[in-house]
Amino acid sequence: MHANDRIVLDHLDRMTDSTGLVQHAIYGIPRRESGYTTDDNARALRLGVRLWAQDPEEQMLERVSTYLSFLEFARGVGRGFHNFLSYDRRWLDAEGCGDCQGQAVRSLAEVLGSSLPDGYRALARELIDTVLPTLADLRSLRAQAYVVLAWGRLWSAGVGDIEPLEAVAWSAARRLAECYARAVRPDWHWFESRMTYANAVLPHALFVAAERWPKEDFLGIARASFVFLDHQTTAEGVFWPVGNEGWYPRGEEKASYDQQPVEAATMAEAALAAHRLLGDDRLLAIFHRCHGWFHGRNSLRQPLVDVQRGACCDGLQASGVNRNQGAESMLAYLTVAMGSADARYALDAGRKTPAAIVPPGDMVAE
Repeated sequence: MHANDRIVLDHLDRMTDSTGLVQHAIYGIPRRESGYTTDDNARALRLGVRLWAQDPEEQMLERVSTYLSFLEFARGVGRGFHNFLSYDRRWLDAEGCGDCQGQAVRSLAEVLGSSLPDGYRALARELIDTVLPTLADLRSLRAQAYVVLAWGRLWSAGVGDIEPLEAVAWSAARRLAECYARAVRPDWHWFESRMTYANAVLPHALFVAAERWPKEDFLGIARASFVFLDHQTTAEGVFWPVGNEGWYPRGEEKASYDQQPVEAATMAEAALAAHRLLGDDRLLAIFHRCHGWFHGRNSLRQPLVDVQRGACCDGLQASGVNRNQGAESMLAYLTVAMGSADARYALDAGRKTPAAIVPPGDMVAE
């Protein structure tokens, strides 16, 4: 773990009320008018469950209860989850987007695959069963990737009676592979004709699928696309993600800004997943580069995090750091801070030190 990385939840608690996690902040103050999203509360739930597994104390269980209760409230009358809730607790959408469904089921899988009290896990299974028909109809590639990651969590935890979700995950993984086959070009090893947001979840999902179905072509696609993504998001020795001011269409210039914390977090998680599967320490260098992005090893040489409160700024703009500290940014940072302990453990288990790791730019997809 980074010398300055401690899992401090002061900002998380400030942004959370009895309903759930508020979506945005003005500087470090909750922006109530922004309301709440299922996306953010799902991310907070997944983090809370992982932290509870490390230290099962009552305050963490209370946080988990709040975020799980939010997801139960978000269950729609028909299929799927709502996403946008106003501050006065009115749902603002008829049904949430596909990514929301994927984020929700991924967090519920974290609950179901944990050792939380029976009622928590029973509710998580009930909500997963409820959303299954919606998951089968998802069209968003990232949403399908989240479904694969959700199923992978349950499979690795040895949870039984998950065959219906496995069938959906299998179809989702095949869909990712098919999209890659259609979009790939000699100079473009990617799933779509442009890179947008949360890009690393796509190869991440196929690394997970490759572990379960090693006879398929998932591993080759995961490696090739992840190496390509690493090359496209490394510049001047730092992690330099695709900015959301125009994204990165094939054959055009990559948008340099607005760089978002979610990009560093998803890339870091994918690197750790790939390392667990492949055991290649060069992948840990990718994790450390993403981790360093939060602490000032970025294109602006400016830190984004307040480690004393567990807060994170909302991104890097060409003009400087966006000083607002919203929920998604905070959770991205806390997720990577947790992952740094996993990376350190891998190094301590007889592997190289970070200084000796071969730069990931030297990786070659097989």
